[in-house]
Amino acid sequence: MTADSKLPVENSTTAPAPPAPGLNETTATLLDPPPPAAVPRAHSGLQLWLHRTSVFLFVLISAVAGVLLVILPWTPEWTDNYLLLSFPWLRTFVSTGFFRGLCSGLGLLDIWIGFWEALHYHEHP
Repeated sequence: MTADSKLPVENSTTAPAPPAPGLNETTATLLDPPPPAAVPRAHSGLQLWLHRTSVFLFVLISAVAGVLLVILPWTPEWTDNYLLLSFPWLRTFVSTGFFRGLCSGLGLLDIWIGFWEALHYHEHP
């Protein structure tokens, strides 16, 4: 009897299938750690600084966009702008508390993603 009802029931009368040619018991599976040769090499000086700069810019843009999305929906400029004056139905929708809260929540999420990326940054040895 199997522990999971979705797995097929094995029949004890059938013989096990022979191994595929060229495969032995030392074949790597997906859960095995990568071999030492597959470990990424250390970045060169320029690549390292480009990587650091890209992470810094990502964190900076995420933080600034997040702060803007948290604060801007609750200011008068959010609904009193030139674009929304010509679309009254859109102005009504954008001025609802649900939409403003949704934008502020996305801003908080954006700030969290940026700082999470900064805290979990590491360089490969």
